[in-house]
Amino acid sequence: MARVFVYGTLKKGQPNYKHMINTAKGLAKFQGRGRTAEKYPLVIAGKYNIPYMLNIPGTGHHIAGEIYTVDDQMLQFLDEFEGCPDMYQRTLMRIEVVEWEGKSGAGESIMECFVYSTTTYPPEWVGLPYHDSYDSSGKHGLSYVLRESR
Repeated sequence: MARVFVYGTLKKGQPNYKHMINTAKGLAKFQGRGRTAEKYPLVIAGKYNIPYMLNIPGTGHHIAGEIYTVDDQMLQFLDEFEGCPDMYQRTLMRIEVVEWEGKSGAGESIMECFVYSTTTYPPEWVGLPYHDSYDSSGKHGLSYVLRESR
């Protein structure tokens, strides 16, 4: 099993969460909530309003998200879904645990998780607004466009 940190459309309540709970694609078990130990820019970009974490450590915010353990089948699905390695790159990042599922208090725990971020983006994206948390229907007004609607 591998640990994956999701910060965008794959989180609970977001447009692509359905893939995380589709056992035909593999197994993903919610472990808790976390945030990146380092700061990164999280932008919403492109004509489909896709959230991207730009791999520029030290810039932006500590990004909030969810920690999952996934099996090899789900990890392979996520690589394909995220367009890895062209659109996103899967790298290990340090994630600070905010809350464990079923337990109160995280207790200053930091772990390494795979995160899909990108080093391949148009330079103007660095100038977009940075977010610390993603919600497709957030006040930014940039609703994500599902693949089946593109």
